[in-house]
Amino acid sequence: MKTMAILIAVVALVSGANASDNASKSTAATMADERAYAEGPVTLVTYIGVEYGHFEDYIDWLNSTWKPTMDATKKAGIIIDYKVFSATPQSPDHANIILWITYKNMAALDRGVEEEAVAKKVIGSTEFQNKARVGRNDYRKILHREFIRELILK
Repeated sequence: MKTMAILIAVVALVSGANASDNASKSTAATMADERAYAEGPVTLVTYIGVEYGHFEDYIDWLNSTWKPTMDATKKAGIIIDYKVFSATPQSPDHANIILWITYKNMAALDRGVEEEAVAKKVIGSTEFQNKARVGRNDYRKILHREFIRELILK
């Protein structure tokens, strides 16, 4: 009788432990199905190499044309932010200027027609913009572009 009572107690303990393990596994599986982050804003990062002696020329263009265009694009709600960074290039084929344009999400990237309309108001016609772009290409080169997305950890 005593042996039977011990056996029943052991079975009860093991069953309780298994149920607890299964509940833990179920909770862990549910948590694994949920992301530990939320997808945040998307930033277009452009790496630019400006030739020696033309850094100030490019900064002047950024101030006179790019910045007003970005301000108007931000005011129109197409972008949420923009930034300009200088970098110390490790070699001549690395960027010395980095531009960031931040969009609320990936869907905001589909507003290209609106973005072009803002640029036309600020800068001028597409033809004028293209001619100016060709002129800038004499002293600056776009080395790389990429989209990065902020991950907001929970």
